[in-house]
Amino acid sequence: MESLAREVDLLKETDAAKLVKSRIDEFRETGEGPDGEIFKELCFCILTANFTAEGGIKIQKETGDGFLTMPEPELTKKLKELGHRFPKTRAEYIVEARNHKDSLKKVLRSPDETGTREWLVKNVKGLWYKEASHFLRNIGYENLAIIDFHIIDILDRHKVIERPKTLTRKRYLDIEMVLKKLAKRLGMSLAELDLYLWFAETGKILK
Repeated sequence: MESLAREVDLLKETDAAKLVKSRIDEFRETGEGPDGEIFKELCFCILTANFTAEGGIKIQKETGDGFLTMPEPELTKKLKELGHRFPKTRAEYIVEARNHKDSLKKVLRSPDETGTREWLVKNVKGLWYKEASHFLRNIGYENLAIIDFHIIDILDRHKVIERPKTLTRKRYLDIEMVLKKLAKRLGMSLAELDLYLWFAETGKILK
């Protein structure tokens, strides 16, 4: 863990720190924004499962309020035109997620971040722990880990964990605890740590 902590510590002294702070501020603003914007962020995270963040950002910009209003066939067509790998399934998930908009507001008011994530995983089709954590981070929650195989590769390379063949719920939560220890060691939130790790791996800070 020490070698990875040193790598992140060095990044804190570069321009990456300004980018991380700016992005965290944006996430907090989104979480304080209109319900429609929060729902569109949920749709973005549904899109990113087995897809790319860059692709999801492009679709989110091009589709806009269509996430709130488009009938399923029209949304499917739009996602297909914009290059999503699974346009029909993701359109179905997004349209179904509209049924949870009112209950979503109540759940998001809870201070229990892990409980909120569990509710999302259980109730919103298309969200698993990674996607639910991603959504919550993007609206200002800061103490949940977004674990995909890019993050696992970094941890494995630094011998922090052994790369699992599959990512079960138990393994996800175990790795999250490891990341919490690393974040505490570095004096930052899990939300900040995720952005630093992404920058270390890709040279980019997206969302």
